[in-house]
Amino acid sequence: MIDPRTLREDPEAVRASQRARGEDEGVVDKLLDLDTRRRSAIANADKLRAEAKSVSKQVPKASAEERPQLLARAKDLSAQVKAAETEQNEASEEFDQLFRVLPNLVHPDAPIGGEDDYAVLKTAGDVPSFDFTPRDHLELLEGLAAVDMERGAKVSGSRFYFLTGIGAQLQLALLNMAVARSVANGFTPMITPSLVRPEIMGGTGFLGAHSSEVYRLREDDLYLVGTSEVPLAGFHKDEILDLGAGPRRYAGWSSCYRREAGSYGKDTRGIIRVHQFDKVEMFVFAKPEDAEAEHERLLGWEEDMLAAIEVPYRIIDTATGDLGTSAFRKYDCEAWVPTQETYRELTSTSNCTTFQARRLQVRYRDENGKPQTAATLNGTLATTRWIVAIVENHQQADGSVRVPVALRPFLGGLEVLEPVKR
Repeated sequence: MIDPRTLREDPEAVRASQRARGEDEGVVDKLLDLDTRRRSAIANADKLRAEAKSVSKQVPKASAEERPQLLARAKDLSAQVKAAETEQNEASEEFDQLFRVLPNLVHPDAPIGGEDDYAVLKTAGDVPSFDFTPRDHLELLEGLAAVDMERGAKVSGSRFYFLTGIGAQLQLALLNMAVARSVANGFTPMITPSLVRPEIMGGTGFLGAHSSEVYRLREDDLYLVGTSEVPLAGFHKDEILDLGAGPRRYAGWSSCYRREAGSYGKDTRGIIRVHQFDKVEMFVFAKPEDAEAEHERLLGWEEDMLAAIEVPYRIIDTATGDLGTSAFRKYDCEAWVPTQETYRELTSTSNCTTFQARRLQVRYRDENGKPQTAATLNGTLATTRWIVAIVENHQQADGSVRVPVALRPFLGGLEVLEPVKR
């Protein structure tokens, strides 16, 4: 959630952010009214409690004639205190429920608009030119005996799959390369839980507008994560971190689960949009004043990985209406997919400022030793979807795939993936 002081001291900034996101700005006035009501109820309850305490002290010293009147007054004040506390609790609960729905503020430089209103910040690499008709990733992977979509659907339903043989090896090689690079850059590698409690999922902002994307186990009251960002954000819940030596960086390897609600008919072929995939995710706890610089570093590490797999890519500054609840600013890295003749998202990195940490009570001590809310950031370093970009961009006329040089040590030195004769 945002800092409540921002709501009180600069409500117009919150209204402007809501407008930029395409969200209801009227919620700001509702929150301000509830906050006034809550604060008034608190003040009234405090005043009545003080008066009740004063009357109670007078009772033992009162004369027989005064005592009945004081006792009656004490009883009346007790009832008033109870009513004031009820009003306080109701106003506080209404405020908290609505306040938790309010998304993060947006960066003033983020482009305004919806999904198609992004700004292209950079384009890197040369789009490949083939002297043959390129195959799409599914045809290539099936030719390599690297994926089995039919049996995936038989076992689990649509948008599930088996990575088989060299396909499984390719994913493991890619994710191991991502982990190795993250460790070299000072990240602590983590294998994270796939199930989290509601307060962790809600704390990261995924149970608001995006709740339809999340798988829930109702009997256990647990949620399947769509990214290791979620358990990593909760890792230090209710803790005070030492950030004196710089940001705390983690790289989480996890299986990820997404319902893909609302995407029916989109990317149904192959492994671009699926219900389960694996991912290595960078996650950072930092001081708020260091967050923007750390965001640029995360983007740089993502670019290094994309350069290492030798695919053309571009970086976009995501528009305000497509940011997601927690993000202040988000950059997407999109790789060229030859058979689609367009760029498709492979990674994203978000600066969530103090939005998630405030919900999860993750703090650090400032130079005066006073606890302050930390900032959180995240960024993808590799996922199953990267296989699409690798095989399509490095395919050869006979259906074989050249292995990017940086990836070869993680595949036992293999230079080319050869089609399997059936």
